[in-house]
Amino acid sequence: MPASLDVASPQTDLSARDHARLLTPLLKSLADENRLTLMLTLADGPHTNKQLQEATGLSQALVSHHIATLRTAGLISVLPEGRSNLYAICCEQLAAPVQWLAHLATLTPEGQRACCTTDERGAGA
Repeated sequence: MPASLDVASPQTDLSARDHARLLTPLLKSLADENRLTLMLTLADGPHTNKQLQEATGLSQALVSHHIATLRTAGLISVLPEGRSNLYAICCEQLAAPVQWLAHLATLTPEGQRACCTTDERGAGA
């Protein structure tokens, strides 16, 4: 399994181009309806290939193909379970694009009103 990508936080000195270069492979991996369906299914917990087939209606070949892409991007992990593999979401790897998209949303006035700010999160804790 590939090492987790080090996608810097929005407050770093990296240029927009550098951030885009780091985020593109992750976002590209999620930009397919079948892969996103698999990720949403895995959000309920780890699944085997057979369970993913049953839950999504995708063929064994399609599940295997898309799982390979998600594994290469480091978005899911695999654990052997008997004669099968158990697939699960890698939360730390998925967190980077989610944090960046949330950050981008706060750059507009509409996004600032819709998104929580640090002060609001701290007040509710």
